[in-house]
Amino acid sequence: QVQVVESGGGLVQAGGSLRLSCITSGLPSDAYDMGWFRQAPGKEREGVSCISVSSSRTYLADSVKGRFTISRGSAKNTLYLQMNSLEPEDTAMYYCAAASWNRRYVAWRTCRATDFDLWGQGTQVTVSS
Repeated sequence: QVQVVESGGGLVQAGGSLRLSCITSGLPSDAYDMGWFRQAPGKEREGVSCISVSSSRTYLADSVKGRFTISRGSAKNTLYLQMNSLEPEDTAMYYCAAASWNRRYVAWRTCRATDFDLWGQGTQVTVSS
């Protein structure tokens, strides 16, 4: 059974940092484009950062450039999102996802939720002002 599990969320003050982790089971995540998405109450799910199969290319949303970094772990089934200089506007549920097999190599470019079909349950990030 394929599973995607996120962890690392929490409550942090503005300016602080968090590192989100994503572990997949039953799925070699290094064979898929992977991504981090977030959804705040009343808003659509948005792509925060995505990474290509080879890990050589990444996408970052304009709102997080210079603050967030996506990376894969040395293990084939891990993904991270390092979040620095957090702002109250970053408050949301954060999701890890694997792209559809037929969207490999391209999904990372636009980081759209519709290109990803394997999702975790999410981890809450709350940034206080």
